[in-house]
Amino acid sequence: MYFVKKLVSIAAVTALSATTLAARDQVHIAGSSTVLPYASIVAEAFGENFDFPTPIVEGGGSGAGRKRMCEGVGLNTIDIANSSSLMKEEQWGTCQETVGKITEVRIGY
Repeated sequence: MYFVKKLVSIAAVTALSATTLAARDQVHIAGSSTVLPYASIVAEAFGENFDFPTPIVEGGGSGAGRKRMCEGVGLNTIDIANSSSLMKEEQWGTCQETVGKITEVRIGY
């Protein structure tokens, strides 16, 4: 039951991200290789249970995911960054200047 609640929480977050996509069909997620297996399971479950396409999930590492997310908003950027480590305060501020408000969602705590 606990897993299902977390799955629904992630699906809801992903669904909210999906509503902001005007020009592309799928949510793009990248980041932590530690989180990758879990994110892939959640993405598959999301695709099976909602009327949105299954999100595209990639690895690359926490730092790479955060960097890609902070590049901006648009077709060539990701929508969600998975990270198994916290963002540094300086990076948090700089990233918000570029992409707008960032929402941290903790999973597995």
